Amino acid sequence: MPTGTTRPRLTLGHSTLAVRDLEGLIAFYRDVLGFQVTNRGAVGDGEIVFMSQDPSFHHQLAMVSGVPVPERSFHMVDHLAFRTGTLDDLRQLRAALLAAGVEGINPICHGNAWSLYFDDPEGNGVECYVDSPFHVAQPQAKGFDLDQSDREIEEATRKEFGAEPEFRPMAEWQEEFGKLLEPS
Repeated sequence: MPTGTTRPRLTLGHSTLAVRDLEGLIAFYRDVLGFQVTNRGAVGDGEIVFMSQDPSFHHQLAMVSGVPVPERSFHMVDHLAFRTGTLDDLRQLRAALLAAGVEGINPICHGNAWSLYFDDPEGNGVECYVDSPFHVAQPQAKGFDLDQSDREIEEATRKEFGAEPEFRPMAEWQEEFGKLLEPS
């Protein structure tokens, strides 16, 4: 499109996964991560199940059985990402994951977000994250200690990334970026 042409604003609506064990994956996303089935039905030689945690979205996630399942390797690249509200939410998620026997939970600080990366039972990469109050140029990935207090995590993030050239409050970056999206 030519410069200055307005485009509709897009929001990611949902992700769809090809699955091997539909009932097992439904149980994981329902019992461990808190999603609920909104609908399900036959499709082709398999079934599709729609799940959500948000009443404004019929589905945030769809799972389809009876189709080829792609191989996955590096979950920080090929993954689903779910935003949550607080570091306590991440702590609760970590506890639920540990109780469910999930191994390899990887806490990563990107500077602009604090994340937990893990694999679901079929090896799909999943990220659950909380936005930090900072803008930090990406990519960034440092470990962090989720057992620290919120204040300690924020201070450790400021110390780790504060010297980065683009480090600033996220609100400043959002205002600047918003101006780029305005039609000229």
